[in-house]
Amino acid sequence: MNDASSGVSNATLRRMPAYIRFLRARVKSGAEYVSSAEIARELDLSPVTVRKDLALVSTFPGKPKLGFPAEGLIADLERFLGYRRRTNAVVVGAGGLGRAIMRYEGFEHYGLSVVAGFDISPEMIGAVGGKPIYPMERLDEIVRREDVKLGILTVPRSSAQSAFDHMIRAGIRAVYSFAPIHLDVPAGVHVKYEDLAASLAAFSSGLLLSQ
Repeated sequence: MNDASSGVSNATLRRMPAYIRFLRARVKSGAEYVSSAEIARELDLSPVTVRKDLALVSTFPGKPKLGFPAEGLIADLERFLGYRRRTNAVVVGAGGLGRAIMRYEGFEHYGLSVVAGFDISPEMIGAVGGKPIYPMERLDEIVRREDVKLGILTVPRSSAQSAFDHMIRAGIRAVYSFAPIHLDVPAGVHVKYEDLAASLAAFSSGLLLSQ
């Protein structure tokens, strides 16, 4: 995120990547202009909400009956969210989930580059998706060399805190954690927790309740 995004609601910030995905699809299909009403209809949002969101970022005035220039709006959204600045990240834990994250190419569209993975198991060392997997002993070196700002934690509960502590000692100050445990987080470090099992359970319950 950039300084302009401070003070903007989390709900608004969460909608903006969806706008970018929709706009990219429309540009790919040949669209030059996209209206806020079209975006609202496709994403099942209020047109008023979309107009307010776009008013925060757009440097291009919308044209009557046409809407916003799609490529210009994508650039505005990416600039607002900081996607034009490259952020290097590493994955700690090169099991199934960690390897899937390393293979995923979509992060590049959002200014995030996963440069390497790390693991304590010798059999995991190697490469996946063209990206190296190093032993944990090299984490400090690679974080400094690649100017890594973000760590993605995908280790079991039993080793999560020790792996997290190593990431912080290496200089990482933002961690996206898939580990099923609440970490002891020092001041000045930002952690975002993602519990896939809980999210799936909540989604499943919602489907059952809607039937």
